[in-house]
Amino acid sequence: MDLLECRKQLDRIDKHLVELFEERMKICGDVAEYKISVGKPVYDGEREQQKLATVAELAHGEYNQTAVQEMFTQLMTISRRYQYRILAEHGQQKKPDYEQVENLPIDGARVVYQGVEGAYSHAAALQYFGEEPRLYHVLTFEEAMQEVQEGRADYGVLPIENSTAGAVIDNYDLQIKYDNYIVAETFVKVQHALLGCPDAEPSDIRTVFSHPQALMQCSGFLTEHKDVKQISLENTAVAAMRVVEDKDKTQAAIASEIAGRLYGLKVLRPEIQNNKNNTTRFIILSKRPLYRKKASKISITFELPHRSGTLYNILGHFIFNGVNMRMIESRPIPGRSWEYRFFVDIEGNLADAAIQNALNGVAAEAQNMRILGNY
Repeated sequence: MDLLECRKQLDRIDKHLVELFEERMKICGDVAEYKISVGKPVYDGEREQQKLATVAELAHGEYNQTAVQEMFTQLMTISRRYQYRILAEHGQQKKPDYEQVENLPIDGARVVYQGVEGAYSHAAALQYFGEEPRLYHVLTFEEAMQEVQEGRADYGVLPIENSTAGAVIDNYDLQIKYDNYIVAETFVKVQHALLGCPDAEPSDIRTVFSHPQALMQCSGFLTEHKDVKQISLENTAVAAMRVVEDKDKTQAAIASEIAGRLYGLKVLRPEIQNNKNNTTRFIILSKRPLYRKKASKISITFELPHRSGTLYNILGHFIFNGVNMRMIESRPIPGRSWEYRFFVDIEGNLADAAIQNALNGVAAEAQNMRILGNY
């Protein structure tokens, strides 16, 4: 049989497959209508596993059996998404329990951040809220989350990722531990300077204090000065304070120039970071589930079992609904070996029907799905 004849036969078979597919989807629509009438959920994992085992037995050979299971996995996934759409048309899908606002209420707001004045978190708070709200600081990221959840602060400002160093993992975990909501984000350009006493010169420096990430982000400069001892502290502003307190001109801090001005230190070398475009993304958290009318990014989290294809199937809800994914991060689930919690950022607004359809599909098929915020 020549190639042209083979292609003709494949075309004939494919035409028949499309006809059968459309017939199958019509029946799936009838199934959805029945499930609506009796209140039965769309997803039935046990039924799908039975179906996959049955169709595999109909195929011949190990390769075909695996391929048929994969094909039917996709067929059933497509069928479920179609059924979710029908549920939405009948008003059966749950809408997120969020309040839409024109703008965030910030007049008279109390805003908490981790660190001390002059730290990059302080700069992020000033950048987003300005001078008017009451800004105050706490020692740890967790204390900031507690302040928000317990109502002592209206908003909290926490770093979530850096363009050079990556995710701030602890703050992903804290979003699971506390029921706060992301309501905004702001980006702060990281410009590390070498700060010393007013009478110091660069050649005097023998010890440098800073946060571990700041030291890493200035590794090129520090490599050129191998005789300088590096000491890690809890944040860059604390490092600046240490230099002020010790009054030792052989000591310097790696911190922002804002911290230098605040604590009266001299800029010995500006912009010593490796990456001149280094930026940290900060999230703004609230106890109230609010989202602005013009919000365009959604953060969610969910858990999945350690089984082939589970993440692929979940992400398919975004593809099917035309939703663009911006970021995905994974964290191991404590006490459950090789199982992971995923953090995903997508583009969209909670008022959009396609977003609601995608999120309801994820919620039905993943475990412990939460919307962390729309901002």
